[in-house]
Amino acid sequence: MKFPGMNSQTKPEESIHSSTPLISNFKDRIRPMLDAVDNLRHLKVMDEGIQLPTIVVVGDQSSGKSSVLESLAGISLPRGQGICTRVPMIMRLQNHSSPEPKLHLEYHGKKVPTDEASISEAISSATDEIAGDCKCISNTPLTLVVNKKGVPDLTMVDLPGITRVYVHGQTEDIYEQINNIIMEYIKPKESIILNVLSATVDFPTCESIRMSQKVDKTGERTLAVVTKVDKSPEGLLEKVTADDVNIGLGYVCVRNRIGDETYEEARIEEATLFRSHPLLSKIDKSIVGVPVMAQNLVQIQATSISNCLPDIVKKINEKLNQNAAELNNMPRNLSSIADAVTAFMRVLGSAKETPRKILITGEFNEFPDDANMHCTARLSEMLDSYAADLESKSPWNNNKDSFLTEEVKVLGETKGIGLSNFLPRTAFLTILQRRVEVIAETPVQFAQKVWNYVEDVFVRVLVMKSESYPQLQSFTRWAVHNEIVEMEKMADYSCSPDYISIWTRLMLQQQQFKDVMNDGSKPKKMHFEMLGDVKFGHLKDTQIVQQAFDIKMRLMSYWKIVLRRLVTNLVNKDMEQDITSELMGGPSGCGGIERMLEESPSVATKREKLNRSIKLLRDSKDVVAKIIDRISLNGEGSN
Repeated sequence: MKFPGMNSQTKPEESIHSSTPLISNFKDRIRPMLDAVDNLRHLKVMDEGIQLPTIVVVGDQSSGKSSVLESLAGISLPRGQGICTRVPMIMRLQNHSSPEPKLHLEYHGKKVPTDEASISEAISSATDEIAGDCKCISNTPLTLVVNKKGVPDLTMVDLPGITRVYVHGQTEDIYEQINNIIMEYIKPKESIILNVLSATVDFPTCESIRMSQKVDKTGERTLAVVTKVDKSPEGLLEKVTADDVNIGLGYVCVRNRIGDETYEEARIEEATLFRSHPLLSKIDKSIVGVPVMAQNLVQIQATSISNCLPDIVKKINEKLNQNAAELNNMPRNLSSIADAVTAFMRVLGSAKETPRKILITGEFNEFPDDANMHCTARLSEMLDSYAADLESKSPWNNNKDSFLTEEVKVLGETKGIGLSNFLPRTAFLTILQRRVEVIAETPVQFAQKVWNYVEDVFVRVLVMKSESYPQLQSFTRWAVHNEIVEMEKMADYSCSPDYISIWTRLMLQQQQFKDVMNDGSKPKKMHFEMLGDVKFGHLKDTQIVQQAFDIKMRLMSYWKIVLRRLVTNLVNKDMEQDITSELMGGPSGCGGIERMLEESPSVATKREKLNRSIKLLRDSKDVVAKIIDRISLNGEGSN
C-alpha cells in the first residue's frame, strides 16, 4: 500500500531525514487540530458520548510495542518482565524548536514535571500510584507530554500488552480485564488501530489481530507495524504482501533500538538493514523504517481529525442544545415562598384536567393503548370489592342476637329532659360515630390499595407535572384518608331524599315489630329488610325500645348514605382545597410550601449533572470554534 510522501524510489538514507520536512510541511495545519482534540480529551468530552479520533496502540505482550513508542518519542519507557504498560498511557508528542526537551506527566488531576533521564522511573511511580504497586492493571489513564525537537506531532494511547497467562500478583481474569480495556478504546469508529506485530509469529495467531478484526473487519482503520524484523526476516515479504489478516492501512516494517544505541544510531542501522539485507532489502522502501511509520501516522491522524471534526462540532452542538433544553424544562429552582406558591398553583392548575378526564369522565384518548390508564374501569373493579367489604362491616350485619341492645343502652345513658316523640340527638351521634370508627380503617386500607394504582394515573399526572415537589403526592394521599373519614365522623342528620325514603320504608316494619313483641304465643323473631331473620326475645315492649328501633332504622338508612359518600368522594371529590390547606398548614402558615423549596435529591443531582455537562460542552464548543477559525485564516492566507 502506498502512503503519501513516500514511494518505492525513496532511498533509505533520505527517509532518515524525511521527518524534518515532514514536520515543517504539516505543523501549521496538524498541530492546531491535534491541540484542539487533545484539549477536548482533557475536558473529558468523551464522557458525553462524543468520540474523538485517537491512535490506539495495541499488541501482544513482548511484541515490541514499547520500543515502537520509544522510537517515535526518542525517550526510554519502562522495561521489564511481564506487563510493562499497566494503565492506558496517552502519549502526546509535540515538536518544538527549543533544543531542551520538556516532559511532564498528568494524572489524578496533577501535573508532574520530569526529564529524559528520569522519565522511565517517573512513569513507573505514577503507574504504581494509579494501579497499585502490584502487577494489576487499571483503566485510569496516565498522560505523558513530550515537547521535543524533531518528534512528530502525534497523540497516541498505549494500552497494556495482551497476555492470557496471569502471574503472581495478578488476578486470574487479567486477560478479560485487558480485553475489556482494549475493546473500549478500539471499538469507536473514530479510533485508528496501530497494531504492533512481531515478525517472529504468525500474524493470524496474534490476539491483537483477533481483537482488531472484531471491530474493524475490513481493516480500513488498522495500520500494522512489524517489529523484530532482523530476528525473523524469512518469509516477511510474503507476510506483508499477502495480507492474510486484512490490514487496510497497510504495513510498516521497523527495526527498533537495540542495547545502548542512541536513537540516531538506531535509525542509521535500520536504514542499512533494509538496504543491504538479502531478504529485507526486497521489501518496498515505502513500507519500511521508523520515519515512514511516523509520516504515515501523522498523515492518517491529520486525515482522521479533518474527517471527524465536522461531526464532532455537530455532536457537541446537538448535545449542548439537548442538555440546555432539558435543563430549561426542569422546574425553576425555587428560592422564596412566593416562587413556591406560584409554582404550586401553576402545577395544580395544569394537573387537574387530565385526572378529571381519566378518573371521572372516562376519556382515555391520551392513553388509548394503555389499559392501566383506563381508570374508570379499573376503579370500578376496586370499588366493587371495597363496597362489599364495607357492607360486611355494617351495623346490621353483626350481633343479630343482641338486636337493639346497644341502642337501648345508649338511650339510657343519654336520658334527660327532652321533647316528646323527639329522639335524643346525642344518642344518634354517639352510635353513628361508633359505627364510623368501626370502618375507619377500611377506607384507609382501601386508599392505600387504590393509591398504589392511581400513583400511575391520578398522582402520576400530578408528579409528572411537578417531579421536583414530591410533597404534593403525600398531601394528596393525606386528603383521601382525612377528608372522607373525618367528614363522616362529624356528620349530622341527613336531609337527603334518599335517606328519608329509606328510613320511611324501614319504619313501616315498626308496627309488626310491636305486634310480635306483644304476642306471647309466638317466638319473638321476625324478618327485617336489610337485616334478615332477627331474634329479640331479650327485649320488652317499652318506649325506650321503640326509640331504639327508630334509631336503628335511622342508622341503617344513614349508613347507605355513608357508603355512597365513601365510594363516590374518592373519585369525585375535588382535592384542590384540601391539598392547598395542607400545604399552607403548619406553625408558619406555609409549612408545606416551605418544604417545596427543598428540591428532591434526584432532581438536585440531575440539575447539577446537567449544569456540569453544559459547561463542559460550552468549553468544548469554544475549543472547536477557535480551531475552525484558525484553519479558515490559514486557508485564506494560502490563497
